[in-house]
Amino acid sequence: MTTPSPTLELAMELIRRRSITPEDAGCQNLLAERLERLGFRVERLRFGEVDNLWARLGDDAPLFAFAGHTDVVPPGPVERWQSPPFEPTLRDGCLYGRGAADMKGSIAAMVTACERFLATSRPAGSIAFLITSDEEGPAVDGTVKVIEQLEKRDEKIDWCLVGEPTCAERLGDTLKNGRRGSLGGRLRVFGKQGHIAYPHLAQNPVHAALPALAELCAAEWDRGNAFFPPTSFQISNIHAGTGATNVIPGELEVLFNFRFSTEVTDAELRQRVESILEAGGFDYALEWTLSGQPFLTPTGRLVDAARAAVGEVTGLEPQLSTSGGTSDGRFIAPTGAEVVELGPLNATIHQIDERVGVQELEQLSTIYQRILDRLLTGSG
Repeated sequence: MTTPSPTLELAMELIRRRSITPEDAGCQNLLAERLERLGFRVERLRFGEVDNLWARLGDDAPLFAFAGHTDVVPPGPVERWQSPPFEPTLRDGCLYGRGAADMKGSIAAMVTACERFLATSRPAGSIAFLITSDEEGPAVDGTVKVIEQLEKRDEKIDWCLVGEPTCAERLGDTLKNGRRGSLGGRLRVFGKQGHIAYPHLAQNPVHAALPALAELCAAEWDRGNAFFPPTSFQISNIHAGTGATNVIPGELEVLFNFRFSTEVTDAELRQRVESILEAGGFDYALEWTLSGQPFLTPTGRLVDAARAAVGEVTGLEPQLSTSGGTSDGRFIAPTGAEVVELGPLNATIHQIDERVGVQELEQLSTIYQRILDRLLTGSG
C-alpha cells in the first residue's frame, strides 16, 4: 500500500479523534505539536467547555490567519455508515470519516501548506492559526471569544482564510467572500383557552396571528445586491394547543429566522416585524436572537490571491458566493479583516459516509501554499 501523504496522514489522525461538539478530543494538541516544531507560539484558550487554539509565527504585519474548527456533528446511526465514522477509511479514491470534509481535511491541508511554505520561504509578515471546538454548536465560547482576546491586546488579523467546505462539484469552483446575517425570533401570541364549541368564551391566538404571519411571509425585505440574494424570512416551527381537537389553544408559539443581506440592518428588520405585529392588535411577546451580521469582502488582495491560486492549481475560475449558512467568519470580519472561505466539496457534509477526495486534499494544500506565496512573499 502506498504511504499516505503528510496531508492525508494528518487528516486521518484528526478523524480518529471523536471530537463531537464541544469536545476537541486532543485534535488541538496534535496541531500544536506540529506548529510548535515550525516555531509558532501556541496559546491554549479555554472558555467554558470549549478548547481554542491561537498559534502565531512572527510579530510583524501583515498577519495572515487560517481559521477552522476541530469539532464535528454527531455521526447519526453508526450502523448505516459503510465504515465506522471515526475510523478513517480509504475507498474509491476518497477518505471517509466524520469531519473529512467539514473540516478536518482543510485543517490538515492548512498545516502541511505551512510546512512546505516555511521550508523554503521567510514570510514577509506573520502567519497564525485560529482553531476552535465550538463552531458546530452554540458558537459562544469559541472564535468569538478568541477574537475578543485579540482585540483587547490590539492584535489585528489582516487576511483570514476559513477552511469551510465551499465547493459544489469540483474543488475550486466556489469561493465564499461573505455570508448573510442570521436573525431569529421567538414569537408568543396569547389568547384564552376554551371549549371549541363555545368560541365566544375563548380567544384563539392562531386566528388572531394568521393575518400578520401571512403578511410577514409575503413581505419583500430588500432586493439583494450583486453579492447577496434578497433577504429571506422563514417560519421554522409553529405550535399551539393541547393536542385535543375540542380545545381552543391559549397560546401560539412561532419560531422564525431571517437570513439577511447587507441591504438591510437587523434593527430595520426588527422594527418592521414589530410594526406588523402591533398592527394585528393581539397580545404577544417577542424575543430576538442575532447569530451574526452579514459580512462581505468584495475585492482585495486576499480575494485576488485565492482566485489566482485556485486557477493555477485547478484551472478553474472560482465563482464568488455568499450562499449557505453562517460561519465563524462572522466574528472575524467585523475587526476589519479581509475574509474568504475556501475548502473541499460540501456534498457530503453532516451526512452519513462523509468523505473527501484524496487528490482534492492534496490540491487544497497546494492552493493554500500558493496563497501564502502570493501574500507573504509577493511571488506569483
